[in-house]
Amino acid sequence: MKNILVPIGTSPAAHETLQYAVDFASQFESQVYVMDVFSVMTRAGGLTNITEKVTENSKERLKEIIGKVDQKKVDIKIATYNGDLIDGLEEIDKALGIDLILIAPKSNDIQEELYLGNTSGRIMKQANIPTLIVPKGATFKPYKTILTAFKSGILKKKKILNPLIAVQEKFKAKVNLLLVKTPGYSDDDLKVSTALMDISEQLTITENPTTYLGVLEHFQAQHPDLLCVFRRKRGFFKKLWEKNTVLKSEFFAPIPVLVLCRVKKG
Repeated sequence: MKNILVPIGTSPAAHETLQYAVDFASQFESQVYVMDVFSVMTRAGGLTNITEKVTENSKERLKEIIGKVDQKKVDIKIATYNGDLIDGLEEIDKALGIDLILIAPKSNDIQEELYLGNTSGRIMKQANIPTLIVPKGATFKPYKTILTAFKSGILKKKKILNPLIAVQEKFKAKVNLLLVKTPGYSDDDLKVSTALMDISEQLTITENPTTYLGVLEHFQAQHPDLLCVFRRKRGFFKKLWEKNTVLKSEFFAPIPVLVLCRVKKG
């Protein structure tokens, strides 16, 4: 896990998310990139240097945020992008090869309606990069127990598990699998990839209306430090991908969530 990207929004708690990323990165000797995306369109006859000024202001703001964290000898670099958020993520991924994006949900408050806002939701929905969602204000601690939940145990490529395997090996974590049979499941869904079985200690099969409800049913019994799910067409967030935001009524986790996505081509 060489390169970790932390998109910085307008939250006053952005430095807390960055601190978590730095603490996590220090375990893997990873490079951390903080990224700010803005959109500046200049008209003919307008200020020609407006983009440069906005870029400089963005960099100064990121430097202030970086100044609030204990870097722990982790190298933190700044990346800015003028344009669309997803385009920016794709550009930096193409240039550097990002192994993990680390973001915070909109709020930890259960009274707050949204789990992921428009920006974090877009990252989750459209960026084809594994993502770690970390509760706001969370302090990094090594993961000892990982609950990996899914509705189909078939993996097209083993590489999709690379981030999970890296975490498991680094912290010698126990991985428990939860296969949730949802309405309309097929016999193929009940097959579990040998790659998943090889890294797990326990497989539990349950039947629920949704994968999320299956997770809720077993969450308290297993007390995991990390929840791992898959983002794919028939995966955990199947319906959630239809919009950018994610309601807490549809999904909420008080612990870090590692979302694995399909392997990039090439």
